[in-house]
Amino acid sequence: MIKKRDLEIALSRVPPFEEPDPALEQYATPAGVAADVLFEAYSRGDIGGMRVLDLGCGTGVLSVGAWLLGAAEVSGIDADEKALAVAERHAAGIGAAVSYKKSLVSEVSAHADTVVMNPPFGCQSRGADRPFLDKAMESAGSVYSIHKAETLGFLREYAEERGRRVEWDRTYKYRIPHLFAFHREKSKPIDIVAVNIR
Repeated sequence: MIKKRDLEIALSRVPPFEEPDPALEQYATPAGVAADVLFEAYSRGDIGGMRVLDLGCGTGVLSVGAWLLGAAEVSGIDADEKALAVAERHAAGIGAAVSYKKSLVSEVSAHADTVVMNPPFGCQSRGADRPFLDKAMESAGSVYSIHKAETLGFLREYAEERGRRVEWDRTYKYRIPHLFAFHREKSKPIDIVAVNIR
């Protein structure tokens, strides 16, 4: 069993987006946050020996982490070919048995025991996280998802309207790095929240 610190170190080696797309809000999931959320999922019996689906997987930090924690089957889905190419190269390089596929989230038909995801926050396109939430709840019994902390109330209501509930949440400090031309600061601190919806 890999320790959380070792998992964080391993996830810090997952390459970032080579050409991040602001419209897709392609910000890398911080290794420390990813490791903490995945360990929480593992402790709740949602990773080890399970089928795990990473929606909007980007370069694969959550999917690789699930594999390192002993998931039986891991799939990553993203609409961006360039991000998937990075994810595939990294997984192959470390021998990770993760299957990656290009697809729009609305067209995903895969089912799993657990979904892990860091969807768009909706900063560039309002409500961009909703299709991910809908697909995640359609695809699995347990969902771990990362959002802006200020949306926690909305997430609770959104889940309850669909017969689900937020069973766990944890808030983290995150600094959005200066990646795009419209960013005016070197980095911007925000609070993000991870939730488990069942």
